[in-house]
Order: sequence, then structure tokens, then C-alpha cells
Amino acid sequence: MKRILPLLLCFAALGAQALDLSKLPKLRVGVEGAYPPFSTIAPDGTLQGFDIDIANALCTEMKARCTLVQQEFDGLIPSLQSRKFDLIVASMAITPERLKVVAFTDKYYNSANKLIAKIGSPIDGTPERFKGLRIGVQRTTINDRYVSAKFTTATIVRYASQDEVYLDLAAGRIDATMVDGIAGDVGFLKTPAGKGFGFVGPDYRDPEYFGAGAGIALRKGDTELRDRLNAAIKAIRANGTYQKLASKYFNYDIYGQ
Repeated sequence: MKRILPLLLCFAALGAQALDLSKLPKLRVGVEGAYPPFSTIAPDGTLQGFDIDIANALCTEMKARCTLVQQEFDGLIPSLQSRKFDLIVASMAITPERLKVVAFTDKYYNSANKLIAKIGSPIDGTPERFKGLRIGVQRTTINDRYVSAKFTTATIVRYASQDEVYLDLAAGRIDATMVDGIAGDVGFLKTPAGKGFGFVGPDYRDPEYFGAGAGIALRKGDTELRDRLNAAIKAIRANGTYQKLASKYFNYDIYGQ
């Protein structure tokens, strides 16, 4: 059963009179919950991570009342189109393929995609090295699309979440995975499960597949909401909120990479 968790928003009082929350716009935000450190479920059942914090901050900046709606990644765009929610904050890359069906805000971070394999593995990032090997990807992601097009000699194993990919990689059931470099670093390599693994090969940045950074997806035609979100992204970048949130998870700049 999908978890629907309200965002806890704090609004400053105007003089002695608090804002009337009943008059604020309501938005439903699609999130994943299985992509650390961007989105994950804590032991107490709450959603946590950089994407979650960004969603909170943008809703606060827009003075909107928001509800988080958890959804597996491959169902996010269909659920947006069926109006299950109004926007997606889930580290979704702004790609030409996705722009055919949804609109995006400006980016809120950007990073290269990378391969992870055992340290000392003969895998060097070239497709030829994958003949007879198994590479795991999260299905319907940019990594799935790229590997399917370029690594044609490999056996491609698709998973519902990147967490499931990491489990099979650590257990030796697959030989490598392609993943966002930041997520792979913080979400796997710097965890106990990632011991003995490392990045191999080059950075993968082909804009046809990997796009121009992660943005917030929304329905085509929702231009007013897109403009408000873009203004909110600029505002939290300018007032230091973005940097404060990012520093909770990363010790380097993720916006401009």
C-alpha cells in the first residue's frame, strides 16, 4: 500500500497573526522513497532525503500545503498524468525523451552517471568488456535506456528500485550497475555494503540519454506552477536554504556538476 505522508511545513507569523493555512494552495508531490540519499524511508516510516527536504523547502517558499505521495519510480510519470499528484520530486533527469510527455522546471542538481563494480574487476567501462556479464539497472531510468542501447553484449537485469540493485551487486548476482554518481557514492560506496566496490570507467554525460540535470516534473500546460517552482528554486538558492540542505548529505557542490 502506498504511503501518503503530509509534509510538515512551518510558516512565520505575520505580526501577532499566523497565516491561515486553509487558504494556502494544496499540492500533491510524487516521491520515490527508495533512492538514498535523495529519498528513503526511515525506520519510523517517515520519508527522508535530499529530494524530500527540497520538496519541503519549495512548498514552504511557495506557501503551499503539500502532501507526499510515495510511488515506485517507473509509475511516477503515469501517476502524474493521471493526476494522482501535481509534481514529481524524485531526482528525475530532464531528458529529450521525457520532455515529449511531461514538462520540467529548471534543474535543482546535476551529476554524471557512473558504473560501479568490484575493485580489481576487468570491467573498464567499455561495452565490449561486458560480454557474458550481468549489469543491473533500475528500470525505466536513464541508465536503463543507455545500457539497453550501448551495452548490447551484456545481460541486463532490471529492478524496481536501485536499493534492490545494490543488494544483488553486493551478493555477487550481478557484475556491475550504472547509477547517478552522487547516489552511487553516498548511497552505496560509502556504506558497509559497498566495501570492495568502486567506480570504473568514464563519466557518462551524453545529453541524449542523461539530459541536463535533475528537475521537477509536472504536466504539460501547468505553466503557472512551473514558473512558481522555478522562482522558488532560485529563492532557496539565493537565501542559503539550498546550501544548508545539501550540506546534510554532501561535502561537495552538487548543483553545478
